[in-house]
Amino acid sequence: MQRLNGLTFRQLRALQALSETGRITQAAEILHLTPPAVHTQLKTLEDNMRCAMFHRNGTGGFELTTEGRVLLQAQIQSNEVLSGAMREIDAIRRGLAGTVTLGVVSTGKYFAPSLVADIKRSHPNIDICLNIGNRDQTIASLRNNALDLVIMGRPANQPATDEIILGDHPHVIILPPGHQLANRDNISPEEILSHPIIRRETGSGTRILTTRYLDHIAPGSLYETMEVDSNETIKQAVMAGLGIALISAHTVVEELKTGRLVLLRRPDLPIIRKWYLLTPKDKKPTGATSAIVDFIVKQNGEYLPKIHP
Repeated sequence: MQRLNGLTFRQLRALQALSETGRITQAAEILHLTPPAVHTQLKTLEDNMRCAMFHRNGTGGFELTTEGRVLLQAQIQSNEVLSGAMREIDAIRRGLAGTVTLGVVSTGKYFAPSLVADIKRSHPNIDICLNIGNRDQTIASLRNNALDLVIMGRPANQPATDEIILGDHPHVIILPPGHQLANRDNISPEEILSHPIIRRETGSGTRILTTRYLDHIAPGSLYETMEVDSNETIKQAVMAGLGIALISAHTVVEELKTGRLVLLRRPDLPIIRKWYLLTPKDKKPTGATSAIVDFIVKQNGEYLPKIHP
C-alpha cells in the first residue's frame, strides 16, 4: 500500500511516454518537460517500486522490463476507467440522463454512425460515445471495463457477456470487374489460391475467418498473401488488381452497386455469420444502457446494409 501511495500520474505518464518512444528526450517532448525532469520521474518511480522499470537496449534506447510492462498495462486500464468516469461526470454536469459507450468492430463502421444518429434522435438526453477498433482492440476495451455495449461478430470467450443476435453478417470474396474468375461457376480451391489473398491485420475478425475458410477448402495449401490494415485498403487493392479478398459484404455495398467490384460465385459463399449486441455480465447496466439496448433490438436489423450483388 505504501508503494501505491507513492505513485503519481506524472510518473505513470513518463513510463508510458518512454515505452512509446524508447528515448527520454522524445518522451520529454511528448510530455512538454525537460529530459532531466522525465529522468527524475522515472528514477523516483523505480525507487518507489523497488525494481527496474526499464533497461537499455542494443541501440541505445530504453525498453520496459517485465515489471514495467505490468505497470504500463495498469496505467492504460486506469486511463480508460478514468476517461469513462470523466465522460459520465460531464454528462451529469450537463444535465443528461446518462452516457453510454458503444464499441463497434471496424467492419461495423459502415452502419454504426447512422445507427448512433438514430439513437441520438430517439434519446436526445443520452450521450453516446462511439468507439471503433479491430476485434482484439474491442475485446481489450471490453475487458478493461471501458465499454457499456459492443456490436461485433463472433463473441469472445472472455470477458463473459450476454449476447443478442442483431442480424445476418454475410462474408464474400470480391474480385475486380473482368477478373478471370468473375462470372464463372464451379471455381476450384486451387484456382482461388492461385491468386494473391489480400487480408486484414492480425487481430481482425475478418482475417481469422479468411484463414479458416481457406484452410477448410484447401487444407495445408500454401498461398501468397498481402496484409493491409483496413477494409478500405483491401477494396482499393482488389480494384487495382493486386489480388482477391474475403470481406464483409456490408463493407462493399456501394462498390457492388456501381460495378467497381464483383463477387466470386461458389456454393459455399456467402459465408453467413451473425452480428451480436454484447453487454458485460459483470457490469450492471444503467437505465441509459438498457434504453439503448431496447432501441437497437427493436430496429430488427433495419440499419444493416442491403447487399446488391
